[in-house]
Amino acid sequence: MNLTQEEASRAQAILEQLCYEMKTVIVGQDRFLERILIALIAHGHILVEGPPGLAKTLTLKCLAALLDLEFQRIQFTPDLMPSDLIGTRIYHPGTGSFRTELGPVMSHFVLADEINRAPAKVQSALLEAMQEGQVTIGRETHELPHPFFVMATQNPIDTEGTYPLPEAQLDRFLMKITLDYPTAQEEWVILQRMTDTSQELSLKPVLDSTALIQLIDSARAVYLDPGLMHWIVDFVQATRNTMTEVQAGVVNLQKTIRYGASPRGSLALAQCAKARALIRGRTYVIQEDIIELVLDCLRHRVILTYEGMARGETTDSVLNGLLAQRAEEN
Repeated sequence: MNLTQEEASRAQAILEQLCYEMKTVIVGQDRFLERILIALIAHGHILVEGPPGLAKTLTLKCLAALLDLEFQRIQFTPDLMPSDLIGTRIYHPGTGSFRTELGPVMSHFVLADEINRAPAKVQSALLEAMQEGQVTIGRETHELPHPFFVMATQNPIDTEGTYPLPEAQLDRFLMKITLDYPTAQEEWVILQRMTDTSQELSLKPVLDSTALIQLIDSARAVYLDPGLMHWIVDFVQATRNTMTEVQAGVVNLQKTIRYGASPRGSLALAQCAKARALIRGRTYVIQEDIIELVLDCLRHRVILTYEGMARGETTDSVLNGLLAQRAEEN
């Protein structure tokens, strides 16, 4: 299916209205709001890392309200069980039969709050649902709602007693987004809004699930030039190579990167670049779309060595170095 310019412009207008309505509640965080919309229409899930109190829960709750879809927040704790997430079978003595009770994961929008505070078996249950689009309870398989979107959060502070997500499971998230504190001006606006009792913000649905599915299909139909596909593949391959040349000489990535990005990284960059192009009202991807999303799509897929981390390297700094190298070559 070829996406027409008229369809792209119509999708852009809808997404701009959606973003505008979210900004009536959420102060600042423009980049975060755009990344959520990108992940949503790219049909993926996101991992968000940032200090508490940055409106992560409120953002997803507002988005669900604007789309008139069901929202569930699950607080991950050390005593959480997989059945608390996906559901279980309950025995009824009166009838002598079992009845299936579905869990909160059977919603369109799921917030997995502080996912690293629950043990591995609970994390795996959620990630399996994300990957397969279904849950199995006993011998019964239940399809998850469509669309289905998960936003998992991690708190970078107070990591005592947490269960870090294994690197292989992190790979299942389309993007990892990092948040920082608001500016002084933004925090002043937040304070003003939250203390002004005369204004009550109410969100009315902007579009429904059918329209959202159409946007997802439109994003898939955005054209990605084979030359840009080669750019993506070459960049992801560079994270796996042991040596790379830069202007100052030769940097040995073998001493910095333990594992490079998987093929899911290439797919994520392509999907997200298409979604960003649609948000910009284009029927085709440009190189800027890809470059803008490199960090978000690959930062959780590149694993550094202990030596690299001891030198103060981060995945963002390594990826920025590779981007700078590409800019020098061009």
